[in-house]
Amino acid sequence: MVYRTTALRIDRDQALRERILACALALVAEGGFAALTMQALAEAAGIATGSLYRHFRSKGELAAEVFALASQREVTALAETLGAAGNPLARLAAGLERFAARAWDSRQLAFALIAEPVEPEVDEQRLRYREAYAELFVELLSEGVARGLLPAQPINLVAACLVGAIAEALVGPLSPPARAAREAGYPAPSLEQVSQALITFCLRAVGAPLPDEESQP
Repeated sequence: MVYRTTALRIDRDQALRERILACALALVAEGGFAALTMQALAEAAGIATGSLYRHFRSKGELAAEVFALASQREVTALAETLGAAGNPLARLAAGLERFAARAWDSRQLAFALIAEPVEPEVDEQRLRYREAYAELFVELLSEGVARGLLPAQPINLVAACLVGAIAEALVGPLSPPARAAREAGYPAPSLEQVSQALITFCLRAVGAPLPDEESQP
């Protein structure tokens, strides 16, 4: 008799895989990729460690999927803001503000996605998603140039620069030492300060006037 995987078995396997990924994401959000061990994940998911390897060939493959899952949520959120109706420069500012706010709300996870040392498989995903962010900015900048709101510029290069600026602006405030200093009561930049500095820099970088300059004669 030829064994055939039933639809019920396939559904159960898919549900278990999704639960494993959800547990893995929770571990990373709590302690970064360093906290994502196969033993800790098996305990969190309530399964044997060996069962994890039925769904993921290695920790690197698992971590890469977790990275992609978390990053895709951020790309989708940014795309919603940048792709909305209205002035593209206002959408750029709103997108930067929303991205920073979402990172601030989950600082451990955001730092893990931006800068934590990771396996090569995760680094590959990190580069891929940087390109995805850049593509969103390419669309927005192209619209701004076409509408005469921005000067002509090497759009692909500028978009890549925006992605780098966002990462560098956030990585310091999101880092473990910065979080520890803030929790201990030491002075540290606020979300509003970081967001405003990032918005001002990026608008300047693409050749856009700042909001308070648009009303000046």
